[in-house]
Amino acid sequence: GEGEIKFYLDGDEWPTICGTGTEDYFGGAWNFEFPPGQYGVFTGPYSGLPQVIKPDGLYRSQQRFGMYRWHIMDPIRFQTDLRVTIQALGWRAALEGKPRYLPLQDDIASTAFWYQSEPHAPFPAFPDLNACEVI
Repeated sequence: GEGEIKFYLDGDEWPTICGTGTEDYFGGAWNFEFPPGQYGVFTGPYSGLPQVIKPDGLYRSQQRFGMYRWHIMDPIRFQTDLRVTIQALGWRAALEGKPRYLPLQDDIASTAFWYQSEPHAPFPAFPDLNACEVI
């Protein structure tokens, strides 16, 4: 499929969990198309698309999206390690009546929350503010 998100748990060579597409993972299996012909925002308790930034005309930036998915009811449990990948594919113009995938170079950012149970080894000290500055 296209846009698959894959979770590799505890050293698995093949994905332990493999999704069917980016829009499916974020709760928009209808391609986020509502109203018809345009992207529509929505929010739910566990997934949503609350932000669609359209090109502004000045720099003609591509559309950008803000999406979320909370694994509250379906936590991703692992023992030693976790690797997550997401495939970035779009669509090209059809060739001889056949649709074609378009490999993308998307800028994807994510946030993960770690909930540590006791007991555990002491955590290392955080670096100071100067060391954390992104230059």
